[in-house]
Amino acid sequence: MPKNEKSVFHKPVLVKDVIKFLITNKSGIYFDGTIGGGGHSYEILKNLDADGTLIGVDLDSEAVNFAKDHLKSFKNKKIIEKGNYSNISEILKRKKIKNVDGILLDLGISSFQIDNKKRGFSYNTDSLLDMRMNKSLEKNAADIINTYSKDELTQIFKKYGEERYSKKIADFIVRERKIIKTSTDLRNIIERIIPERYKIKTFARIWQALRIEVNKELENLNKFLKNFSDNLKSKGRIVIISYHSLEDRIVKKEFREYEKECICPPNIPICVCCKEKMLKILNKKPVLPSNDEIKLNPRARSAKLRSAEKI
Repeated sequence: MPKNEKSVFHKPVLVKDVIKFLITNKSGIYFDGTIGGGGHSYEILKNLDADGTLIGVDLDSEAVNFAKDHLKSFKNKKIIEKGNYSNISEILKRKKIKNVDGILLDLGISSFQIDNKKRGFSYNTDSLLDMRMNKSLEKNAADIINTYSKDELTQIFKKYGEERYSKKIADFIVRERKIIKTSTDLRNIIERIIPERYKIKTFARIWQALRIEVNKELENLNKFLKNFSDNLKSKGRIVIISYHSLEDRIVKKEFREYEKECICPPNIPICVCCKEKMLKILNKKPVLPSNDEIKLNPRARSAKLRSAEKI
């Protein structure tokens, strides 16, 4: 057991369900594309035998370093490095691995990132507007706030935050942007123009929208979902945990597309598309955390788990 097992980087959610849906071969190869502090990977390794292999990547260097230490006591083969899960094909090819038995994505932001005042992920702390998961990215949240046009900001807040006051907030930001450097600066602007009863939800939506734009989160997810099946063995499993409706809708839609066979118009008597069913969805409705889990870990409350098996 790693000496820092009790250290908190990010408390993994829906652990029992992840293991139930993901692991079919205890000697298999498993890819954790969002390893974070290694919480889910720790449980995966516990359920593999000595021949099992874990490949874990993350955009956050601090997460990678934490995970390496957290998982060091396991004797299984482990490959843990900085990387973008959307590049899974290139990562496996570089490791001379053709395909894997299971893939896990936990798309949520870690507690460590939220609570770290230097990272700017939380609207509850005063910090520079950063929000980069990968610190080598050139553009951070402050750059977006201070350089994007009113129309661009409106589009980001509406598309990624589903915020009703997107245009109003964007207009005010552009007029006040000379003072916007920190989370407190941005909060103060929003507080001046948004009704009291909507403030907390608006903060959450604006921060979510900025974080998604900074890290290109939905672009990465879409890219991954277009090619992940090539990296799964037959009967291999994929498990994805999402935390907001934008991600969950994308995962649900793509899983359903993979599960379809013929997609020809109904008025065509003979199939000409030649589409084959590639996935079997394992849970038609998303698995949600129990009330007991939410009490122990309130940040799990919005988690939704979807899983599928390659035909």
